[in-house]
Amino acid sequence: MQYHVAISKEANVEKAVEALQESTARSFGEKTPDLAFLFFSSVFSEEAHALHAFVREKIAPQYLVGCMNHGVIGDTEEFEEQPAIILWSAVLPDVTMTPIRLTAYERDGRLALKGWPQDFHTHTQRPYFFLFADPFTTPIDEVFASINHDSPGSLAIGGIASGGTDSGENRLVLNQDVFDSGVVGVAVSGRIEVRTVVSQGCQPIGEPYVVTKSDRNIIYELGGLSMLDRLKSTIQGVRDTSQHVAQSIQVGLVMNEYRGKFERGDFLIRDLMGADEKSGGVAISDIVHEGQTLQFHLRDGNAADEELRTLLEKDHRTHPDRPAQGALLFSCNCRGTRLFSEPHHDITLLRDHIGNVPIAGFFAGGEIGPVGGKNYLHGYTASVALFSDPSTASL
Repeated sequence: MQYHVAISKEANVEKAVEALQESTARSFGEKTPDLAFLFFSSVFSEEAHALHAFVREKIAPQYLVGCMNHGVIGDTEEFEEQPAIILWSAVLPDVTMTPIRLTAYERDGRLALKGWPQDFHTHTQRPYFFLFADPFTTPIDEVFASINHDSPGSLAIGGIASGGTDSGENRLVLNQDVFDSGVVGVAVSGRIEVRTVVSQGCQPIGEPYVVTKSDRNIIYELGGLSMLDRLKSTIQGVRDTSQHVAQSIQVGLVMNEYRGKFERGDFLIRDLMGADEKSGGVAISDIVHEGQTLQFHLRDGNAADEELRTLLEKDHRTHPDRPAQGALLFSCNCRGTRLFSEPHHDITLLRDHIGNVPIAGFFAGGEIGPVGGKNYLHGYTASVALFSDPSTASL
């Protein structure tokens, strides 16, 4: 198993791919990559087809997957609103890969998806899904529902393409084709282990409470008191009670109620959508059920830094004999220098914990990753895939 990341900031796409090819060949020699992820800045939108064709001609990976984005990530840098092309490649013996191409259609007045391979249920090992989606044409909940139905327990990671601002403007790459809608991806199984770290950028504040009255996404009572009153008292209890803090409050829903103690990574973070003074109800961006445990969270740069550090340290402690050999990093568009005082925060922190291994990714319009063993779409998140050496992976 070998990994490599190649980067070019060359404006001419043919010269850029030549640089990518030379870099990849220095690492792999005569070997052809089995899998390659191609991430490129939106400045290359009009040249996406040419870029794709040159990569297939000059580098010729067996499977090629990727997308265009607002910003891309590679090696030691995060390229925000800068032209760059990233090619992350892997030589993966004894690994099975299945390409995925999903398109939406209308069924009973709502969007559904078609195109899933039919043989996932026959796999003896749960595949890992790497998925990249156009936000304007993808019912993302249907993606997760299909994985849960056809390949229960499988983990998905990836992101929503962020390069386009309207339908038809994004560019998605899969093998010999370039698309402007739907989903592309690859399912990977065999002699490989992929671990995920999903840092939602929050720290818990206050105490956990049980939802005692709710209706779909509206919570009316929390621990027997008005949800709105609980929210107000939580904000007042934060040392800095500025408007900034009020706007940074989120809710965390516990994903495993059987745990005796809830820590970072146990919560699914969701946004507050609005409140009603008369009823005391507060709407959030997900369905809530009575009996669920909820805790308020605060989202800011310090919390995001601390949580990512904590989760990476936990992964290292849990897998001391299975170090990462390669990694993918999908960070929210709202992270980077919009959240942190210094550039290249997430990739620097990741490298500090896993070492000098090939890393690539992009700034997403929504990050795909599992929490509590279930796959979700997140915001403000850093979603990380860590690839282990197969000689030490659990098979």
